[in-house]
Amino acid sequence: MTRRLTADPLDPKASLSGCGCGRHASPLACSAEVPDGEEAMAEVAEAAVLRAVFPEAATRRALAQRFGAATLLAALASVFPIEAAKEAMAQGGTSGAGAPEKRDLKVGFIPITCATPIIMAHPMGFYQRHGLNVEVIRTAGWAVIRDRAIAREFDAAHMLSPMPVAMSLGVGVAQPIPFAVAAIENVNGQAITLATKHREKRNPRDWKGFRFAVPFDFSMHNYLLRHYLAENGIDPDRDVQIRSVPPPEMVANLRADNIDGFLGPDPFNQRAVFDGVGFIHLLTKDLWEGHPCCAFAVPRSVISETPNTFAALMRAIVEATAYSQKAENRREVAAAIAGQNYLNQPETVVNQVLTGTYADGLGQVRRVPDRIGFDPFPWHSMAIWILTQMRRWGQLRQDVDYAQVASQVFLALDAGKAMRELGLPVPGSPLRTETIMGKVFDPANPAAWTERAIRA
Repeated sequence: MTRRLTADPLDPKASLSGCGCGRHASPLACSAEVPDGEEAMAEVAEAAVLRAVFPEAATRRALAQRFGAATLLAALASVFPIEAAKEAMAQGGTSGAGAPEKRDLKVGFIPITCATPIIMAHPMGFYQRHGLNVEVIRTAGWAVIRDRAIAREFDAAHMLSPMPVAMSLGVGVAQPIPFAVAAIENVNGQAITLATKHREKRNPRDWKGFRFAVPFDFSMHNYLLRHYLAENGIDPDRDVQIRSVPPPEMVANLRADNIDGFLGPDPFNQRAVFDGVGFIHLLTKDLWEGHPCCAFAVPRSVISETPNTFAALMRAIVEATAYSQKAENRREVAAAIAGQNYLNQPETVVNQVLTGTYADGLGQVRRVPDRIGFDPFPWHSMAIWILTQMRRWGQLRQDVDYAQVASQVFLALDAGKAMRELGLPVPGSPLRTETIMGKVFDPANPAAWTERAIRA
């Protein structure tokens, strides 16, 4: 017999700082079973809705005291399908084991190795294993994938990890559109690539006047390049040009001498070497080991309207991510995704990226097994750093509660749950300190990282 949850969902002691069974410091660390029975499932659904709409426990308590819990839930029910959530949880439990409400799905992706789990899950059967019929659709660029996701032409999408943050805040779009990072697709996996003619200009202080490409304004590529330049005394807004170029067009622009280099995703760093037009200056893992890049993103409405479908998608993506992470699977995965319907790249190029044994364009063969990694956990600390850079470089013009935005957009609980179901280790907290270019980033004290400092 499983345990009943008896904690009041409006009680601050039952907030996200603890777990449902009361024996763990964090819900991420809790592996307790969820209660049986429709009444218990209803309690879980109501608590989940309240916490999603009012993340702060003090706010929930104040509203309940003023209006009463029943009145508050009734008001929410007028705008949120609480009854549907209750029914879904009663059918499938919180494990998401119920039949998907929608099986035929479209998932957009950009043809880069960052999308490996999303792509390989199609030819290697991971979606089908979880009861889904998914069509993965190659898309030309990030603005296109964003617009098609907003228009609901895609049920889910491969996005740069800062994109759902910006969209949810209404930055770069006409109005706020709630999107979520359900899982991180890849860590590391990027590089600064320069044109072959710049082989003797390895010091970034010599790069004044350079023209750089990044995939999108709201990208880790843009933020990492700006931070790297600023730390080396180059003002990214005055001393160089930075423009957005779709990843598949980066090598052609390098060849045509339209740009001097790019900080971009693979396989295009390696393709520039393969084509003899560029060399790899450095891997971004050397700037920030384990940094996020791309994400598996969904509209928030998908989670509430089709919770079983969302749960099945999460399991498929997390399982594919874990499979892609294993070194012994990398060549098999490379063969699965290199073809015309997916990356449309020579398998040799994709192999060099995924295995980490590669030519650098400077006459050397490098062996870096973790050149790219696949870790699905969406750390809130990653989102907080992204927000500091949006503020630093003028994209975010007003102050926001970084921790609150991070918790709403980066779904650590959902990812942790899917990871635990697959037997993967789950962090006890969604926050951790990061080391970026030798300096510690503390998500509890992010203010210093918002300053637009250029080091001489």
